[in-house]
Amino acid sequence: MTGFDWHADPIDRDTPITPTYRNTQNVRRFLTAECGTGFAFDRAFMAWIKDGAAKTMGDVADEWQRRHAADA
Repeated sequence: MTGFDWHADPIDRDTPITPTYRNTQNVRRFLTAECGTGFAFDRAFMAWIKDGAAKTMGDVADEWQRRHAADA
């Protein structure tokens, strides 16, 4: 695969976090679709995403919602 096409290669909650899928733009698009709200990334959240631990996009959405709920 030479690149990622959001429409041809949709990301869902079961998509594993890999170098292709963990970039900021793809995570932002997924969270917009999943959470339907505006949000801001901070360095700590992106560091959590890229820490090398096995995660899926569903894990990312759940963690963002947990952190967002703590701020509310």
